[in-house]
Amino acid sequence: MTHALLVIDVQNDFCPGGALAVAGGDEIVSGINALMADYDAVLLTQDWHPAGHSSFASSHDGAAPMSVIDFPYGPQVLWPDHCIQGSHGASFHKDLNVDRADLIIRKGYNPDIDSYSAFFENDHITPTGLEGYCRTRGIDTLTLVGLATDFCVNYSAVDAAKLGFNVTVRQDLCRAIDFDGSLKAAQDGMSSAGVTLS
Repeated sequence: MTHALLVIDVQNDFCPGGALAVAGGDEIVSGINALMADYDAVLLTQDWHPAGHSSFASSHDGAAPMSVIDFPYGPQVLWPDHCIQGSHGASFHKDLNVDRADLIIRKGYNPDIDSYSAFFENDHITPTGLEGYCRTRGIDTLTLVGLATDFCVNYSAVDAAKLGFNVTVRQDLCRAIDFDGSLKAAQDGMSSAGVTLS
């Protein structure tokens, strides 16, 4: 059994002062760093949007940030512009131990499809390649930490469980947006999918 720590989107734009700040997002960094030595592998994800991404409210005339519209693959939250490729906001938090990472997987780079999950874009079909990496490394158990609990951590954890991985989410090392009851819905959905919430 090979156990990996999967660190989701600990980037400047999701930390206080960022374009899509998650309250307390920076508080989890030292705890995540402290965990890294306990795992066989450390995997990082990085939200990596081109400017003008279709999930940005600014790409839709008159649309307000945090509104929801229908995309070909289902409902899509329209976000403030965030994690634009090469920007300071897209960079990892300066205190995150990036050097410990075996793999950094970038997601959300397709301008037409948002990508919350570390495993699939939001069409739930297009893979990111992370599953294949884990299989070839013999990784069968994942512990997830990072930002935000109710979006990218949630989608990643549920997809990992559906793919047959043993999945735990360390809620103490995650922070949530909690948009319109999204945290409770995410917790319920993760539990139903077989994810262990600790």
